[in-house]
Amino acid sequence: MKFTVNGSSVDAAPRPGQVLRTLLRDLEHFEVKKGCDAGDCGACTVLLDGAPVHSCIYPAHRLDGASVTTVSGLGTPEAPHPMQQAFVDAGGFQCGYCTAGVVVTASTFGDDVSRDDLPRLLKGNLCRCTGYRSIGDAICGVHNTEQADAGDAAGRSIAPPAALRVVTGTEPYTLDVRTTGLLHLAVLGSPHAHARILSIDAAAALAMDGVHAVLTHLDSPDVLFSTARHEHRTDDPDDTRVFDTVVRFRGQRVAAVVAESAALAQRAAAVIAVEYEELPAVFDPLLAREPGSPLVHGDKSAESRIGDVTRNTVAEFHGELGDVAGAVAAAEASGGASYTGVWQTQRVSHAALETHAARGWLDTEGRLVIRTSSQVPFLVRDELAHIFSLDPARVRVFTARVGGGFGGKQELLTEDLVTLAVLRTGKPVQYEFTRGDEFTISPTRHPMRVAVTVAADTHGTLTALAVDQLMDTGAYGNHGVGVMFHSIHESVEVYRCANKRVDAQAVYTNNLPSGAFRGYGLGQVIFAIESAMDELARTLAIDPFEFRRRNVILPGDDLVVTSVDEKSDLSMVSYGLDQCLDLTEAALDYSRSGPAGWPVGTGMALAMIATIAPSGHYATASVTLLEPDSYEIAVGTAEFGNGTTTVHAQLVATALGTTVDRIRIRQSDTDAVAYDTGAFGSAGVVVAGKALLAAAENLRDLIAVEGPRPGLTAAATHDGTPRSVSFNVHAFRVAVNPATGEVRILQSIQAADAGYVLNPEQLRGQIEGGTAQAIGTALYEEMQLDGEGRVLTTAFRNYHVPQFADIPTTEVLLAETSDALGPLGAKSMSEAPYNPVAPALANAIRDALGQRPHELPMSRDRLWRLVNPG
Repeated sequence: MKFTVNGSSVDAAPRPGQVLRTLLRDLEHFEVKKGCDAGDCGACTVLLDGAPVHSCIYPAHRLDGASVTTVSGLGTPEAPHPMQQAFVDAGGFQCGYCTAGVVVTASTFGDDVSRDDLPRLLKGNLCRCTGYRSIGDAICGVHNTEQADAGDAAGRSIAPPAALRVVTGTEPYTLDVRTTGLLHLAVLGSPHAHARILSIDAAAALAMDGVHAVLTHLDSPDVLFSTARHEHRTDDPDDTRVFDTVVRFRGQRVAAVVAESAALAQRAAAVIAVEYEELPAVFDPLLAREPGSPLVHGDKSAESRIGDVTRNTVAEFHGELGDVAGAVAAAEASGGASYTGVWQTQRVSHAALETHAARGWLDTEGRLVIRTSSQVPFLVRDELAHIFSLDPARVRVFTARVGGGFGGKQELLTEDLVTLAVLRTGKPVQYEFTRGDEFTISPTRHPMRVAVTVAADTHGTLTALAVDQLMDTGAYGNHGVGVMFHSIHESVEVYRCANKRVDAQAVYTNNLPSGAFRGYGLGQVIFAIESAMDELARTLAIDPFEFRRRNVILPGDDLVVTSVDEKSDLSMVSYGLDQCLDLTEAALDYSRSGPAGWPVGTGMALAMIATIAPSGHYATASVTLLEPDSYEIAVGTAEFGNGTTTVHAQLVATALGTTVDRIRIRQSDTDAVAYDTGAFGSAGVVVAGKALLAAAENLRDLIAVEGPRPGLTAAATHDGTPRSVSFNVHAFRVAVNPATGEVRILQSIQAADAGYVLNPEQLRGQIEGGTAQAIGTALYEEMQLDGEGRVLTTAFRNYHVPQFADIPTTEVLLAETSDALGPLGAKSMSEAPYNPVAPALANAIRDALGQRPHELPMSRDRLWRLVNPG
């Protein structure tokens, strides 16, 4: 069969049933991405005879005589297509994984395209990062990026160093390279929620031509660990094995097949015979903690660091400051008010368009090498060495550009199996999650049940705040401890109150595991607290902005959960909450209205978050003079749409009085750069960036003493402490159709306290992207389970990731602050924008309907039932 790709003739014979996407990648057109393999996301879009198609569902056997154009066929970094250049000029991407497909689609639009056309024209293309505004800007010819003079890069909207490579499809992601002799791994998952494996018969699989190995618990190291990755591995319970003899959720690994193709590995996995003894299971976290419930990890000892295995409790916290019950009674008796409510949040998928994937091999010296889609390459290296009893010096872990993370790639989900397979076979092995795997076996956002009681006196002074939080950490405790503790800190500390009580518990169930997700637990609790505060303000007839002003912490206040004596490295080094409240309130346009018969409402909410994760975050970075006015950065932070690579170049260029094009970057490779805890907790700028700025300043001083000698290097380290806080305030004006439950956002505003703004366009994009993801959480996204641990949501088409049409343009406003702890006064702003969005939207819906929503997502059916009970 003959056809052309990017103008070159191809003679190929597709495999039976093969689709165009996989054929193109077989031909090493790695610019064609896999996001869903179901025609839902558009990451694989190419032009077929000039028309955009989703190559993941187009049959390859139809290609005879056709002309295929990929994003790389449109233009090159040296000679980009006008649409590719437009995406660079507008800053129209973040992680960039969707960009190839979006650019290809947009290249077919006429010159007269308007922004109003884009919801229809881009309905087949998803972006998880940007919030779509910058994509619309690119298509409509808006320029958002700029050049900078020597030494003037910081504070400018500089385009990412990889921009032209990303928009032309030449920037490689995890699996975008050829590896000779590559084997593929497929997993057989458990059909049971809780069972003991009695026997595994792999003879039929091993008899298949092309199968190299079948791996089971008999091959697994007898080492307990956690898939969660933190600076201190003891922060998380050791409750996981590579393969276990007991499975605790549906889909958990039972065996893995290593074969010469992914399809063969899947077929072989299907013929493995497993005998199970089913065990009692528990799926409701309320029941899981009750005496007599089935124990998920009853076999674990104290060495696993689990709170209480006899109550399925991973961790818990109980504390009280003052007398909450007395304060509530006093408020009610003296003419004040109180309010109590219970809120429920759902499971949410990270939905990063690049799925989890890893490829491993042995180098010429016999060292293990892992190329992976990870936010934490150094932590992955260290844990692999621990699990497999390897010398860390004999393990190299590195990342290419990563296609989105949002906390989901702060886990060890593929690398351990690839390591086991490589060590067993001695050959290169790849393991790539499907989109179905991302929904059924990859950790999700923690579902939480949060009860809140608040009380205030007649002056509107908050006198009581109580939070009772219960979270379902699923079958394994990865991130369960950290998310629980983080969720109840800044959410409670942001309010001054003499009487506070917090009860929190993370419990095991036989549902799929939960994990790290943008906001790390704060969003769930803030949803409840800010909803309760709004209701209390209504009862007291006090404007919600004014009610917050009377009760939020102020400069000089201690940050208090339930103990004024708690020792912490967290403090308000800078303060912009007052400005955020003022900016958001002033921007609200109360004249905006919806269709006739749709009631209109306004709502707001606030959030505070630490600028760095607690318990240690380290980065060592260096800068080397290559030749006069040319430098190389070495830093451990991975780039996955967080924008840190751009900011790192800006910081160094500013310190050394040069331009960003004179900066070369080495990053996220345990062999090539010094240690870095990883890119999570928004640490890429305020930890690694701080170290890098210090290294550049050290080199500048060294050059002044020794002269510009090529090879001159300076390094610096930052240990992630002390820490500051940042603030975000969001407001919405909405119209709601009471006949259908449809919500139409009329206005979206977020004011952020980000300190000194190092890159205005990137900061705006982070805020817009966080807002868009949170709107998805608030209105659309929900992973459905059947009550017995089966995940029913297995594809994007059954899971509503927001499309272009779903997301309004958010007005982004910035407080004028500078934080002494951050590089040049900057604060982190990747997780923070997500947290106040859902409660602000809930409060606006409450204002419109007169009824309080208590459950996420606030989908049309739920809102209809709220208005039409019974």
